[in-house]
Amino acid sequence: MLGGVETRSVSPVFVGRTGELTALTDALARATVGEPQAFLMGGEAGVGKTRLIEEFRDGACRREVVFAIGGCVEIGADGLPFAPFSTALRSLRRQLPDEFAGAAAGREEELARLLPEVGDPSRQPGRHDEESMARLFELTVRLLERVAAERTVVVVLEDLHWADASTRHLLAYLFRTLRRGRLVVIATYRADDIHRRHPLRPLLAELDRLRTVQRLEVPRFSRDEVARQMAGILAGEPAQSLVDDIFERSDGNAFFVEELAVAAHDGCSCSGLTDSLRDLLLVRVEGLPEHAQRVARVVAEGGSTVEYPLLAAVVGLGEDELIEALRAAVGANILLATPDGDGYRFRHSLVREAVSDDLLPGERSRLNRRYAEALEADPALVPADQRAARLASYWYHAHDAAKALPAVLHASVEARRRHAYSEQLGLLERAMELWDDTPEEVRAGLRPADYAEVYPPCGCDPATTPLRYLDLMAEAAVAGRLCGERERALKITKRALRLLEDDNDELRAAWFWVQRSRLIQSQGRGDGWKELATAQELMRGLPPSEVHAEVLASVAGWSMLHEPGPDALAAAERAVEYARMVGAREMEMTARITLGGLMVDAGDIEAGLADLYEVKDRVAELGFVSLVGRSHVNLPSSLEGVGRSGEAVRILEEGLVLSRKYGLLDVEAWVWGNLSESLYALGRWDEAAEAAGQAERVGQSAKPRGAGAGRLAYLALARGDMAEAARRLADAQDHYGTHDPQPQQSLPLSRIMVGVAAGEGRILDARAELDRAVAAGFPPGTQRYAWPLLLAAATAEADARGLPAAEPGRAEALARIRRAAKALPTCAPVWAAYEQWLRAELLRADGQDTPDTWAEVLDAFTTVDRPYDVARVHHRTAEALLGIGERERAAELLRQAQETAERLGARPLAEATTQLAQRARLQLTRPGPEAVPAPAPAPAEELGLTPREQDVLRLVAAGRTNRQIAEELYISPKTASVHVSNILAKLGVTGRGEAAALAHRLRLFPATA
Repeated sequence: MLGGVETRSVSPVFVGRTGELTALTDALARATVGEPQAFLMGGEAGVGKTRLIEEFRDGACRREVVFAIGGCVEIGADGLPFAPFSTALRSLRRQLPDEFAGAAAGREEELARLLPEVGDPSRQPGRHDEESMARLFELTVRLLERVAAERTVVVVLEDLHWADASTRHLLAYLFRTLRRGRLVVIATYRADDIHRRHPLRPLLAELDRLRTVQRLEVPRFSRDEVARQMAGILAGEPAQSLVDDIFERSDGNAFFVEELAVAAHDGCSCSGLTDSLRDLLLVRVEGLPEHAQRVARVVAEGGSTVEYPLLAAVVGLGEDELIEALRAAVGANILLATPDGDGYRFRHSLVREAVSDDLLPGERSRLNRRYAEALEADPALVPADQRAARLASYWYHAHDAAKALPAVLHASVEARRRHAYSEQLGLLERAMELWDDTPEEVRAGLRPADYAEVYPPCGCDPATTPLRYLDLMAEAAVAGRLCGERERALKITKRALRLLEDDNDELRAAWFWVQRSRLIQSQGRGDGWKELATAQELMRGLPPSEVHAEVLASVAGWSMLHEPGPDALAAAERAVEYARMVGAREMEMTARITLGGLMVDAGDIEAGLADLYEVKDRVAELGFVSLVGRSHVNLPSSLEGVGRSGEAVRILEEGLVLSRKYGLLDVEAWVWGNLSESLYALGRWDEAAEAAGQAERVGQSAKPRGAGAGRLAYLALARGDMAEAARRLADAQDHYGTHDPQPQQSLPLSRIMVGVAAGEGRILDARAELDRAVAAGFPPGTQRYAWPLLLAAATAEADARGLPAAEPGRAEALARIRRAAKALPTCAPVWAAYEQWLRAELLRADGQDTPDTWAEVLDAFTTVDRPYDVARVHHRTAEALLGIGERERAAELLRQAQETAERLGARPLAEATTQLAQRARLQLTRPGPEAVPAPAPAPAEELGLTPREQDVLRLVAAGRTNRQIAEELYISPKTASVHVSNILAKLGVTGRGEAAALAHRLRLFPATA
């Protein structure tokens, strides 16, 4: 290895960049006080991005800032998964060992996917799922935040134009979710490489929309700056004519200025140089001794960086010759030793690309073969986390299919292990490309046990059965789904099913249909049932297998969400049975979670909850991370569904801790949404609002965000903010979409729509929404959503009693509510209470409710912890009591309702209790101990109505016009009109219909009037 070698092509004076350096320094100051900073730094190749970073680093390190740099690694046309993050994290671990260990504690196995030296990811069992990559991303971001909690840290990720898809996804996640820590993250890229179809382009557009991301564009030098740079390189003032010439030829590009200045210093006339950029870059390489040129060509084809032992094995020179060749290349500033001193790279990637492009086709493939052979002979020549990907790339570019196919497949397994699903998909597609060119004897030696895991063995021995092309397609289909390339995955499943048309393999065809179902649902193209039904039909008559268990579990899970009932329950039971028979433990736990929820919905509450509790503990013991998350969503949901809200909150709070520990963001969002529902039920509305907001903020996919928006709409409705309720309702509808309707989503939204319509006086719209919901039906298990919906509709009808606009269709609407209620179960105390409440509201709608009616409702709520519901029932009970003159008991109930309404911020209920108290001339503040109750006036007198106004109101309530009132009371129509106006003012209403409805509700007149 070499020590430092003097060079003169880099100016010792840092030129220009004052604004850019100031922006970085100011950001560092903000980060030091705990405000994380994010930068995208762009500029054309050679413009000076790296030199700017180095200058910033030197200044930051003087302030005891920890600097970690990681670069995207290019091997041929392939990027290494997560390479810049792995390198940067490794640097942080080396510089801050104690802080890093503390930040990674308990998460080592997952973080080992980025840093193999910190743990063993194979110790985490369970299938790969949609949350696997998000989980790794979340843990990585939180790791950086913890490492930077006490020390200021700068992380630089260089050369994003070479970044693999997984690195791009992780960077986007980091920039979106970075919230705390003394951290600066700078990502650099070559702007002139970002053509219209470059994969980095969409990411740059996405990050541009984030207010937390700052853009730095590094410009070319001005003529004065070129002169200063040349003066530094040449150690003296250059001739003005030379400055003009080099400025014109370089166009202010710092690297080209260096190359041209050195050429001029070495006596090469600039005017004699070709205008070809490649020739300009190659001129100094070609001036090296032959051995040094040979080394440069070998390094150029090896990748961004080549380790010294690997270079020695490939180049074919003796050690002394190699050292001399390297010394010449480093002395000419063509190559540089890597910062850790274990390898070499080109000083600038432009030179490497020019040297690589100058290789002959046969020369390139020969070099790649030599690299591959050297690496096969001694795998320790390169870092362990790069070995598989580099070997696969070398063999592929050596054009040796027999060697390339196994290497590419092994690299795909490594990519999957690291959750680099985008790279896994690309490698599998490359393997499918190589398949037909690979000799049959090589393919016959490949085994599914070594390269495939998603398609279960199903009676075959994976250690002896040859790998099939369809196995590659299965792996690629799942990788495409997990990395978000669902269109590619759909095309792969379509091709696979076409191949299976001539292959009598129902199991494999059923498996691919299940994958298509998932892809179609996630793409918003349908609900996926057609595909599941096809898979189920293919399974008929076949013996138990893992595929059979997976099909049944998928059918049961789909049915639980879309069509819960006996068929779903039966499918879940059979899925559990089949999974047990074939020893598919994770599939068994999946099906048992579904089965437990369906049992609770079917009325077998205690047995279902017991099973859910058991599964929750069991999946934690087995380490099935995704099922740990699901159990902490489904169990509390079932508890809430039977009114056990306090118990649900305890499980949900545990779920928050676990979802954050494992980085399960969508699970965390579902937990927040369910927590909001339970907190609302318990009367903890401010906490419920915060939880719902968290569900919207944390959720990565649409449906948990929709649940959060729905809960916020529900709260706004109860607090009387109709505009906010309507806005949040629209948000929820947008999140849910229309392609995959589910009762657990549509019924709560219908409840909100009925409430908003009723609150705005649109009773006909409320009826129309109820009609839609009832027509769609209330599948078994949806009573938790159906009872509140029917109650809202009945309450709206009762409130509208006596309004002329509400009369047409009123009887049919009430009958429809009664019919729908008869079909709903009351298997839990909370829904038995709702049944009583609905019955009372229907009686109120007919003007037939009594205090005893509402007393029964209150009795039903004694075992249910629902403070807001109880307060509403108190209000109605007080209203009924006032109708028979029981003022003291009514006043006490109104006080209790008012206290709850004010505590919760339930403005409509607070206003209703206040208005009722005012009309009854009741004092809601509690009387002193010596207060003497006043004699109870008649209900109409309590409203301040004179006897004549009472007569007029009685006739208004009976539907009489002013002329009819005048004739019956022997007064003029004008006088009748004046009385009506006075009555409206005293009652605080705006029209005759409202006055009539109020008279009916307060029972001011006999029902026969």
